[in-house]
Amino acid sequence: MREKSKKYGVLIFAGTLAAAILLLIISIVQTNLYNSMRHTSVFSKETLFEEQSAKEYPVSIRAGVRDSTWTKVLDPDNEGLEEHNYQAYTVDFYVENTTKDEVKDFAFKLDFVDNAFLLSAWNGSLQIHQNTDNGEIVDTISDLREFVPEDHVVETFTADGDTLVHMKPGDYLNYIPSSSQNAMEIPIEPHEGTVPGIIMYFPIGDDISNTMSVTFEYTFNRKLTSVPLFWVSQALIAIWLITLIIYLIISIQMRKYNERHERDNKIINESMETFIGFIDAKDPYTNGHSIRVAKYTRILAEALGYKDEELERIYYVALLHDCGKIGVPDHILGKPGKLTDEEFEVIKSHTVRGGEIMSHFKSLENAGEGALYHHERYDGKGYPEGKAGEEIPFIARIICVADSYDAMNTNRVYRDKLSKEHILAEIERCKGKQFDPKIADIMISLIKNDALSTN
Repeated sequence: MREKSKKYGVLIFAGTLAAAILLLIISIVQTNLYNSMRHTSVFSKETLFEEQSAKEYPVSIRAGVRDSTWTKVLDPDNEGLEEHNYQAYTVDFYVENTTKDEVKDFAFKLDFVDNAFLLSAWNGSLQIHQNTDNGEIVDTISDLREFVPEDHVVETFTADGDTLVHMKPGDYLNYIPSSSQNAMEIPIEPHEGTVPGIIMYFPIGDDISNTMSVTFEYTFNRKLTSVPLFWVSQALIAIWLITLIIYLIISIQMRKYNERHERDNKIINESMETFIGFIDAKDPYTNGHSIRVAKYTRILAEALGYKDEELERIYYVALLHDCGKIGVPDHILGKPGKLTDEEFEVIKSHTVRGGEIMSHFKSLENAGEGALYHHERYDGKGYPEGKAGEEIPFIARIICVADSYDAMNTNRVYRDKLSKEHILAEIERCKGKQFDPKIADIMISLIKNDALSTN
C-alpha cells in the first residue's frame, strides 16, 4: 500500500511539473502568435471623424479637423484661375489604445478621393504613392516640414512660395510612425495614444469626411505576464517547488530518523542476541537455536504475506521465544538421557516463565505470545494451556513450526539431525495435529525449494 501511494505521489509530482511546463509553453506560443498577428481596420466617414464610433475599436484612429483662414489659388491644370479655391485644414489623427496590451507598431494608409495638397506633417514619415502618366511614383519624405523638392521625385505644386505635394484621386500615402526620442510614437502603452498630424489643402466648400479614408494596421506586444495561463503555470511551478522543498526536508529528516532507527535497532538486536546467547549457551547442542528459529519464522511470515515493520516485530518475538529457559537448571537442559516426569515438568515451565518475563516488554506488541504458546499443538494436546486450532495466537503457530524444523535439522544430545526427506515426512505427518496445516504446507514448500537459508 505504501509503495502504491509512493508511486501515485511520484506520478502526481511529475504530472504537476509537466502540466506547469505545458501551460507555460502554451502561454508562450499563444503570446507569440498573438503578437505576430497584424490587425487591420478601415475607417471612413462616420467611423473616421466621429469620436464615439472610433471608441468601439480596441485600437482606433480618428481624424480631428481644424480649419483655418489660409486659402490659396491652386491651378495645377493651368486653367487661369484667379480666385482662391483651396483652404488649408489641419488634420490630427488621434491613435488611441484602449487595451491592456502595448501596441508595438502601427501604420495607416490615407486614400484620397479628391485633389489635395500636402503642406506639412509632423512626428512620422510619409510614404507617397502617386499615379502619373509614367507609372506609380513611390517616395518617402521623412519630414515634410523640411521638404526639399530637389531631393525627391514626387510631383509638387508651388503657390505663394509654398511647395505642396499634389495628391490626386486614387493617390495615397502611408504614414510611418516615429520611434525617435523626440517623437516616440511607438510603442503605445496601454490606455495611451499618440497624435500625428498633417496640414492639407482641400477645395473650398468640400466635406472633408468625403475626401479620404484610412486603412489602419497595428500589432500588439502582449506581455507574457498578462496571459492567465502563464500565472496558472507559475502557480503550479510554485506548488511544485514548495512540494519539492518539503519533500527534501522530510527526506533529510527521514534519512536521519532511519539512520537513528537502524542504529537503535542494531543496539536492540545485539542486546537481544546477547541475552539469547546466555540462554543458548546453557545447552551447547542448541547453540544458535533462537536466532535460527527467529529467521525461519520471519521467512514463514513473509511467505504468509507479512511485510516491513510487522516482519521485524515477528522476528523479535520469535527470537525471545525460549527466554524462559534462563531459569531451567543446566543439568536438566543438558541431560543426555531420558528426562524424568519431574524434569520434564521443569522443562515445560519455561513457557510460562517466558510469558511472565515478556509481559514486562511493553514496547514489543504481544511479546509474550511466542514464549507462552509456542509449544501448544493444533489438536489441543500441547502445553501450557492446551489451546487448540485458532485459539492459539497465529505468531505462536508460526514459531511452533519453525522451532520444530530447527529441532529436526540440528544435532541434539540424544540424536543426530534428520535428513531432508525425514523432516518433510514428519511435518506432513503432523499437519493438523501439532502444526497448523496452512503453515505446515508453506514450510514444506520452503524446504523443497531450499528457501530457508539463514545466512
